Amino acid sequence: MVGLNRMMVIGNLGTDPEMRYTPNGNPVTSFRIATTRTYTSSDGEKQQDTEWFTVVAWNQLAELCNQYLNKGRRAYVDGRLHSHSWEGNDGQTRFRNEIIADRVLFLDRQSTGQSSTEEQQGEPPLEAEDLPF
Repeated sequence: MVGLNRMMVIGNLGTDPEMRYTPNGNPVTSFRIATTRTYTSSDGEKQQDTEWFTVVAWNQLAELCNQYLNKGRRAYVDGRLHSHSWEGNDGQTRFRNEIIADRVLFLDRQSTGQSSTEEQQGEPPLEAEDLPF
C-alpha cells in the first residue's frame, strides 16, 4: 500500500538559519518558521493562532537557505514530516517533529541594503510557475 507524507507551509522565519556539517561533510541547515491564521471566534472577536515548525534542509538546499534566508523572511516550504525521540540528560524522553525540506521558495526579497543589481545577481529568481497552487 502506498503512503503519503507531505507538509507544505508558508510563513515567516522566526530565527536565522543555522548551518552545520555532518561528519561526512554534508551541509544541513535548520530554522524555525511560523504560520498564522486569523479567524473569528464564536463571540465575534478576531483571533490569531500561530503554529511554529522546525525545518531541516540538506546539501545544496541547505546552502541556499543559509545564504538567502534570515529572520523575518517569508518562505514556502515543501517536505515531509519526520518525528523522532531521544532521552535527555535528565532521563526524560524528548520528542521533536521536523519538516525535512525538499523545496524552499523565497517569497520576498532581502532587505539588507543591497542594490537591485546585487539582488538580481545574488538571489535566485522566484517565478509564479514555481508556486504549487
